[in-house]
Parts: sequence; C-alpha cells; structure tokens
Amino acid sequence: MQEKYKELRPEEIDRVVEMAWEDRTPFEAIQAQFSLSEQQVIKIMRTEMLSSSFRMWRKRVQGRITKHMKLTENLDTRFKSNMQRQISMNRISKRV
Repeated sequence: MQEKYKELRPEEIDRVVEMAWEDRTPFEAIQAQFSLSEQQVIKIMRTEMLSSSFRMWRKRVQGRITKHMKLTENLDTRFKSNMQRQISMNRISKRV
C-alpha cells in the first residue's frame, strides 16, 4: 500500500480524498481510476485527514449502500419528475 500511496502525486491524493468524501462516489470508481482498494483508500483518508474528521467520515461511510456498486445495482435511488425540463446544448427546452 505504501508504495502505491507514494507513487501518487499530491493532486491525485487530493482527488482520492475528494472522491472518498463524496457520498455517491463508490469505492469501485476510485479503484478503477487510481488502482486503490477500499482498504488503501481508508488508509489514505486516515493519514490525510484530522483524526476527528476521519472518524466522522468513517462513521458516515461505513455500511453506506451508495459507496458500493454491488449494493446499488438493484436500487434506483434517483428521482426525476416528469415535469422536469430537459437541458440540451446549455439551453433549457420548453415544456410541451
């Protein structure tokens, strides 16, 4: 783990922390982009964050369905109203 962690540039470490902090970014996305396992991400978070912030993050993330793609495949957690406007080419289309 330390070897992979040392290979990352500071901006990549910042991005890993940012992605891990986001509720809807699964650990699989971090692994695909940075080749880091969930345990490696946890170790990075532990070293890069204040201990109180790490405990708060860990409590929030532990068991969260959205952080694991296998658990979210059968869940459609996003809602979109039929009345919501479509956005295309930076313009909001009119309702029909």
